[in-house]
Amino acid sequence: MIIKDKGQQKLEKKDKEQFIRLNKFLAESGICSRREADRMIEEGLVSVDGKRAIQGMKVLPTQEIFVQGKKAEREKEMILLALYKPVGIICTTEKKWGKNNLDDFLHYPKRIFSIGRLDKDSEGLLLMTNNGEILNKIMRAGNYHEKEYEVTVNKEVTENFLESMASGVPILGTVTRKCKIEKTGKNTFRIILTQGLNRQIRRMCEALGYRVTKLKRIRIMNIWLGDLKPGTYREVTEKEKEILYRQLQTSSNMPVFMRKERAKEH
Repeated sequence: MIIKDKGQQKLEKKDKEQFIRLNKFLAESGICSRREADRMIEEGLVSVDGKRAIQGMKVLPTQEIFVQGKKAEREKEMILLALYKPVGIICTTEKKWGKNNLDDFLHYPKRIFSIGRLDKDSEGLLLMTNNGEILNKIMRAGNYHEKEYEVTVNKEVTENFLESMASGVPILGTVTRKCKIEKTGKNTFRIILTQGLNRQIRRMCEALGYRVTKLKRIRIMNIWLGDLKPGTYREVTEKEKEILYRQLQTSSNMPVFMRKERAKEH
């Protein structure tokens, strides 16, 4: 018998025996991500109570849901791992990217997904889970959850560089949020972000005339990389989970634009 911790019970209590979106149910069943679920529904690979599923439909956990002939059931055990992703591994579980995908690298016995990404040339902390609710709440930039990095660049870090990085840098058609940053060596600094634009730190540095030579993520919210070695992982402790759940209680799993639309309606 699997006994869930109190924090996980609180997060799931409101969803029990209530209708939820099918793609969310499939993600929480450990079958695929929400995006992959939408694709499979569109391709007619998912059925609900013997009928072909349709995009955007809601279901009860008690209904008969099959994916490619295999019954989908919510995972009874919530998996949450802290992984030290080494350089060269691509943050995807899709086999089309070859042997450098997370699935083949980890060989984990159950279907899990990374919470956010680190690009191929970066290393450090990745959280892996089978719980779509937690995954979305941590990833949403609108929740302002902190991620901390140690960075090495190709030339000396100046005060002007630090001030520019901290106040916001124009990249990808926007200006990055204000962030915390401190110099840790001649060519190194530590930075804390609350958003996750594509290759954000690298692009910020490039915009200011710098090139990143090493990038390591050391923290996501309250969970630290610690003394993990590249390529190894550990289970997130009960104490870490307890703190994490408290921080996530007021978080939303909706994108910012949907929250704004919802606010207008009220």
